[in-house]
Amino acid sequence: MHFDLSQILVSVGYFGVYGIVFAESGLFFGFFLPGDSLLVTAGLLASQDIFQISHLLIFTPLAAIAGDSVGYWMGKAVGHRVFNKEKSLLFNPKHLERAHEFYREHGNKTIVLARFVPIVRTFAPIVAGAAHMHYGDFLKYNVVGGLLWTWGMLLLGFFLGNAIPDVDRYIIPLIGIIVIASLIPALYERHKHKKKNSIN
Repeated sequence: MHFDLSQILVSVGYFGVYGIVFAESGLFFGFFLPGDSLLVTAGLLASQDIFQISHLLIFTPLAAIAGDSVGYWMGKAVGHRVFNKEKSLLFNPKHLERAHEFYREHGNKTIVLARFVPIVRTFAPIVAGAAHMHYGDFLKYNVVGGLLWTWGMLLLGFFLGNAIPDVDRYIIPLIGIIVIASLIPALYERHKHKKKNSIN
């Protein structure tokens, strides 16, 4: 089966993009969604006038910030139950564990840094809520992280699209490179975690 993210985005439109960003930002089942590659692809499509970049730059961060806020309140309300939840088809406690360790290591900055680490970004706001981080502090980091992540990824795609002649011919290989690049932080964190465990 041929997977073409650009065609999927054209089909789902703006609200599909915002819905995916919202879900990946704070709903525990959203960890598998393609956040980085989706945003860069949306930026590429905006460079081809399929999307309006101004529209994306306004509403995508709002979706990311709202998603993180929902994750925070979910963690605050049912944090203890989430941490004790058994492994299921859509939930693996190890993902929450990784986000918890990330939070312990980086503190409040986790809410910004986690935006750039797949899987961790989904669970970080849940951990922050469960840890009873002050919501005013959380919101400040949430806004900064949401803006940096969405604008960074969208503008990267937009500028790539404008810099490469006939970019539509290379969209699929570019998306492949972006997907691989977006996995590097997660692989690095996994390597660090394994190394730390082997020392202990």
